[in-house]
Amino acid sequence: MTRSRYKYLVDRLAAAIRSGSLGPGTRLPTHRQLAAANGLALATASRVYAELAAMGLVSGETGRGTFVRETALPPGQGIDQPPLESGMLDLNFNYPSLPGQTDLLRQALRQLALSGDLQTLLRYQPHGGRLHERASVARHLATRGIDASAEQVLMVNGAQHGLAVALMALLKPGDVIAADALTYSGFKVLAQSLHLEVLPIPVTAHGPDLDAFERLCRGRPVRAVYCMPTLHNPLGWVMGTEQRAHLVSIARQYDLTIIEDAAYAFLIEKAPLPMVSLAPERTVYVSGLSKSVATGLRVGFVVAPIQHISALERAIRATVWNVPGVMTAIATAWLDDGTVSLLESQKREDAQARQHLADEVLSGLPYLRHPSSYFIWLPLSEDVRADQVAMMLMSEQVSVSTAEPFAITAHIPHAIRLALGSVDMIALREALLKVRRVVEALG
Repeated sequence: MTRSRYKYLVDRLAAAIRSGSLGPGTRLPTHRQLAAANGLALATASRVYAELAAMGLVSGETGRGTFVRETALPPGQGIDQPPLESGMLDLNFNYPSLPGQTDLLRQALRQLALSGDLQTLLRYQPHGGRLHERASVARHLATRGIDASAEQVLMVNGAQHGLAVALMALLKPGDVIAADALTYSGFKVLAQSLHLEVLPIPVTAHGPDLDAFERLCRGRPVRAVYCMPTLHNPLGWVMGTEQRAHLVSIARQYDLTIIEDAAYAFLIEKAPLPMVSLAPERTVYVSGLSKSVATGLRVGFVVAPIQHISALERAIRATVWNVPGVMTAIATAWLDDGTVSLLESQKREDAQARQHLADEVLSGLPYLRHPSSYFIWLPLSEDVRADQVAMMLMSEQVSVSTAEPFAITAHIPHAIRLALGSVDMIALREALLKVRRVVEALG
């Protein structure tokens, strides 16, 4: 059996186990049966099971055979929650924090306590936020080249909620939306939950393949496109001006809604104009303060054409009714007094320092990243399997994500994403050294 056929068999069995087609406790064929059924040498069949065992997918029991293991990862090893195990070095999630942010919150709470507005904050708020708060966001976005009125801005409960509101308001089950073949995992989960059909746009190291995207639009009734033009997660690209203009041209030709995710855009200085500025009549812009300020500050915002505002407000009402008044008051005060801009500047410097450290430790490995981002995409060599890398790093007390949560194609590349923003610099160096050792040991 050629190496590619051997890898295909491992991939096929791994996919069947992950999908539940082969459930926990299923007895697999013996090594001899597997070899005979697939035309393998016995040693090769044994190697297939050995790789599945190394991924944590199967276990061999002496005298009984090979069985499918429970594949649910321990707490903190999936995409849905941060690591909880003591001592785990988290390269899975980004929740960047800077010294002094706790004091900023303490001061903000004191100032809020002295204000005369507390009684109002205890009541229900307008679904899209109070108009003066929406105006604060509009002024902040104007510094990014976004010309939007307060009436076009809606307050939401974080950027993830903003994405949910946009998809719920503008699309219906069965609608077709295009997205990069590797894309933000939170979008993927939302699209599945809302029963949208997601068509993958092939990706390159510098952006989506827009010629392939146009062919998709010619062949299928695409309603919308989800994109991250300014600091793509997980690949780290920033689309150039010509690429953005090309995407807008396609969207206008086929009458598509553009959903622009700008959660990490604050990390890029002097970025090209956002899509919402190039095509304001069809773009819904989503961002928030979770990364630029703190993940616990669940305040986000959506900018949309006036004709979509009522539908978006209904989706906010159906999901959270309104953003908590206390959180919004703190967030907009920080927008107005320059605190958010200061934190964004400091986090740009922090991300650059972390990327510089990663360059030192990972030099020679074929990773993709933007020098101002908080993450790295590390493709693995042909013989190295992402699940195996993740399992070995878990045993070394390092949590990483494989490509699976980000992939919307049947074929999932063997790669890992490293989030750099959740541990201190000393711990980050230690974790990256472990990543390098494991990848090189398996390669």
